[in-house]
Amino acid sequence: MFKVYKKEIEVAGKKISLETGKVARQADGAIIATCGETVVLATVVGAKKVNPDMDYFPLSVNYQEKYYAAGKIPGGYFKREARPTESETLISRLIDRPIRPLFPDEFKNEVQLLPTVISYDKENEPDILSITASSAALAISGMPFMGPVGASRVGFIDGKYVLNPSKVDLEKSKLDLVVSGTKDAVLMVESEASGLTEEEMLNAVKFGHEGFVPVIEMIEELAKQCRKPDWTVEKKDLSEVKKKLEETFTEDLKKAFATRDKQDRSNQISVITDNAKKLYEEDENYTDLDVNSQLKNLEKSIVRTDILKNKNRIDGRGLSDVRPIECEVGVLPRAHGSALFTRGETQAIVVATLGTSDDEQRIESLDGLQRERFMLHYNFPPFSVGETGRIGTGRREIGHGKLAWRAINSSLPTKEAFPYTFRVVSEITESNGSSSMATVCGTSLALMDAGVPIKEPVAGIAMGLIKEGDDFSVLSDILGDEDHLGDMDFKVAGTKDGITSLQMDIKITGITFEIMEQALSQAKDGRVHILGEMNKALSASRSDVGKHTPKMEQVNVDKKEIAAVIGKGGATIREIVEKSGAKVDVNDQGIVTVAAPDEESRNIAMQMIKDITAKAELNKIYSGKVMKIMEFGAFVNFLGKQDGLVHISELADKRVAKVTDVVKEGDTVKVKVIGFDRGKVKLSIKQALAE
Repeated sequence: MFKVYKKEIEVAGKKISLETGKVARQADGAIIATCGETVVLATVVGAKKVNPDMDYFPLSVNYQEKYYAAGKIPGGYFKREARPTESETLISRLIDRPIRPLFPDEFKNEVQLLPTVISYDKENEPDILSITASSAALAISGMPFMGPVGASRVGFIDGKYVLNPSKVDLEKSKLDLVVSGTKDAVLMVESEASGLTEEEMLNAVKFGHEGFVPVIEMIEELAKQCRKPDWTVEKKDLSEVKKKLEETFTEDLKKAFATRDKQDRSNQISVITDNAKKLYEEDENYTDLDVNSQLKNLEKSIVRTDILKNKNRIDGRGLSDVRPIECEVGVLPRAHGSALFTRGETQAIVVATLGTSDDEQRIESLDGLQRERFMLHYNFPPFSVGETGRIGTGRREIGHGKLAWRAINSSLPTKEAFPYTFRVVSEITESNGSSSMATVCGTSLALMDAGVPIKEPVAGIAMGLIKEGDDFSVLSDILGDEDHLGDMDFKVAGTKDGITSLQMDIKITGITFEIMEQALSQAKDGRVHILGEMNKALSASRSDVGKHTPKMEQVNVDKKEIAAVIGKGGATIREIVEKSGAKVDVNDQGIVTVAAPDEESRNIAMQMIKDITAKAELNKIYSGKVMKIMEFGAFVNFLGKQDGLVHISELADKRVAKVTDVVKEGDTVKVKVIGFDRGKVKLSIKQALAE
């Protein structure tokens, strides 16, 4: 019944298999990819007819994780996988980015790619396997896909690169890098690092590329056996339109791209676009889309030629120049930390808020419930580019926020050193190129303004590329138009000494390592310059948190004292909260965290906790209160809730007939610790008075 095709290979000591022909046979391409006990089903279907009004390639990638894959039932009230999680969205982007550039420009059929995790062993990560499975599904589909692509994860442990490390290995790694591309070139890089050098990062990319080449060869062998017939892609002859537009609008477009103000430039190009469409409004052979596509090609040619031949950029800068930068901190009076970062026509208001462990984000995944202490949310409202549009959190917002998160994460203090939870929000108020890198810079400043002791300030810069044949130019701090009309978006973030995050997307079929090396070197110069401008506003973290920030302190208590701090039924901890106004949290390791609205509240709570957990010291004198009178002596509360017995013989330096002759309940007295008897404290008023 089934005609099954299967290929296997061993990579980094793990067997990877690709199979097709048994499941999802009505899809244009379907692959079951297996590594260990992690299994991904990737399917691809393309529309057989093209929407004539489509002016872009409608590729959708929807990566999905099914909870049954890990033997779990979704938490909460709604026991069904619902909208994509942040992790699923990020992995969807990870798959999309190396695949999208490998379709020809004239291909406008809708394509839907669905990689689905159907088994997960908690050891072999499904993201790299999903890129492989998706690439294989496209390779056998017959679509005009100029792949296949492969992918690797690279770790850096004890000075050595590790191919496709396990989750346990990644915990000790200074690098988590995902690289994807074809046999000949790299198309996509995504990484988080702990201050690696440019050379170390470049070598990591090379190492990862070498690691996935055998996987590509396996996909090619599979495609030779079972690839479906090639799709026919019609290419309309628009040479006449191209020639006429060049003759009519070249000079106008050159003038427009010589205008440095973004809004003025956009308005001029908009007028030219309307005029170009009017040339063909009576011609039924060509649509507005035909005219618009050729006009965009003309724009692209003008800008790219000027950069390559004349080294002239749209705004007049040199190839390695960074736009003017203005930085301000403390711009919002009630925020815990805030910054306004402006670079040219890109601007971000970034706000840091500090909270307690109760504010940590709880994330449910196939690995179980996890808690996230650092959150970074990026918002890109339409007014930032002078437009109207929908408000909401899309894939772009999630992706840019995570990129900035990766850039900053390795510089944050440990929870033990600084017990706060962090939430940073970046509000993009203007955009003309690399708002994600503005977010990195603004986040670093906002955290320092909030008094978070980050290891070092972090800055980011976006690099671009114009490449024609062997001729190329690398651009620092690219504009939006340079990104749109160029061949590369290469974002590098880090400290003055090392890289903390690297993200690269290529719009052509790949770049050489020579270009990457130049881009990394040029990016370092730009990053150091930006850090210098940031340092003018704030060069290090403030010595303490702001006046509106919750005052937090931690103290370690003996695990045996946890019950005493909490009290029977939580009575003691409730008393501390009521009397101090602070928030108190005790974990199983004996770490007590106090968060209070002000210093006084925090100090009251901390003193109460210290009193409860303090140990009586032999021969030390304390002030206490008589709590109970007995015939043989008096019980005195002298250390928090700790009581001791003053025997009748230790009440005074003379013989005492009745205890009440010397003390009464409620009296405040001085007592000296004179010994311990099976956990009970022996006190003396007589010896305290003598001293």
